[in-house]
Amino acid sequence: MIPFPNANEYNPYFESFVQQYKGEDIVAALSKGAEEVTELMASLKEEQLQSAYAEGKWTIKEVLQHIMDTERIFCNRALRFARNDKTDLPGFDQDEYVPYSGANERNSMEMLREYNAIRQATITLFKSFTDEMLARVGVASGNEITVRALAYITAGHEKHHINVINERYL
Repeated sequence: MIPFPNANEYNPYFESFVQQYKGEDIVAALSKGAEEVTELMASLKEEQLQSAYAEGKWTIKEVLQHIMDTERIFCNRALRFARNDKTDLPGFDQDEYVPYSGANERNSMEMLREYNAIRQATITLFKSFTDEMLARVGVASGNEITVRALAYITAGHEKHHINVINERYL
């Protein structure tokens, strides 16, 4: 089981993401999250997937693409830090990624297949890390963060967006 991170292991911005999984097996939570996302997305009609809850907000497809993009970035950070890479990694502007993602033109089932492949790779990656690797620290977006904190942040980030979809889109 991946140990729960201490508050000094991540930027306070991520506190709500991390705290959602206190006392839980984060690998099991990542797996359960994949099931929930797959079930939700597969239940929606194409017009729902391409709708936004307000002007200037992302569509559900764009939210899913954002979840995938962010998970890939978080996993890249986790891998690099686990391997003791001391490079300060830059942040990324999520709002600059979305217009170039082409999410609304993509096939929904292909997106779900990609999402599930990414999630399986994420789970496999985090399961491969030793306790020593999970405790390693790197710098991303100017803030220190541990590998294990990235596992919790990844799950919490997704849950945040799924909650927004359920509360504002449906």
